[in-house]
Amino acid sequence: MEYKVDSDTTLLSFLLLQTSKKRSELKNLLKFERIYVDGHIQTHYAYPLKKGQIVSIGKKKDVLPFPIVYEDKDIIVIDKPCGLLSEETAKESQKTAYMIVKKYLTSHHENIFLVHRLDQYTSGLLMFVKNKKLYDILTHHWDQYVKTRGYVAVVEGRMKKTHGTIDNYLAESKTQNVYITNKQNGKRAITHYRVIRSNQKYSLLEIYLDTGRKNQIRVHLSSLHHPIVGDTKYQSTTNPLKRLGLHAHEFMFIHPFTQKEMRFVSPTPQSFERLFDTKKQKIC
Repeated sequence: MEYKVDSDTTLLSFLLLQTSKKRSELKNLLKFERIYVDGHIQTHYAYPLKKGQIVSIGKKKDVLPFPIVYEDKDIIVIDKPCGLLSEETAKESQKTAYMIVKKYLTSHHENIFLVHRLDQYTSGLLMFVKNKKLYDILTHHWDQYVKTRGYVAVVEGRMKKTHGTIDNYLAESKTQNVYITNKQNGKRAITHYRVIRSNQKYSLLEIYLDTGRKNQIRVHLSSLHHPIVGDTKYQSTTNPLKRLGLHAHEFMFIHPFTQKEMRFVSPTPQSFERLFDTKKQKIC
């Protein structure tokens, strides 16, 4: 969005008149280098503007190898690509979402804490926080503040039930395989699902979690004999997407400091949608 300056003024005053954004939002845009004057980044709210100059609001380009969905003084939300680790492992410490975001924030002298994780081959919304107080509150009171964790998944086969809830207990073996067990030996895991689209080979599901156990969605869908495509660890025999068919598409929490509802959405990958595009299938 571009705005032409009609008379001499200052940058923040001009933006307050031209946009519907609040003062705090504009200051964050300035801080994170999203405001341009005549094509050059400006971060000072009192920067003097002259008649005829062009002010624009844009996204920071070529900063990270993946999209920043949202950023403010407390949090940063990214759209993690499939194949990228959320955090370091015994075999990899540098090529992770955590390290990439940490290096990006170093220029702003920000801290970074990872409050939840996605499997390496699950894409989608991943949130980091920038201060220890917020990190402690969220990690110790996760269920109180986190209200929505939504995913889309492509599974094998046409599901007989259009919606349902899986409620059981999960445990992890010494070889890091997660399996269904009893109450005494596992932790409760609750997954809600509904079918969005389906054909003879696959079903596209929307999934919401009440709990966040390791590999929960993957194990639960496999237990219904509809494993996620590309998930050979949990009995998948097909891989039409050439990746794991799981994407974190919605995340919503109540900010502990402001009590404001913060909701983020990532679009369903086009490769998921193409499996159910009947027109393209006929052409092929």
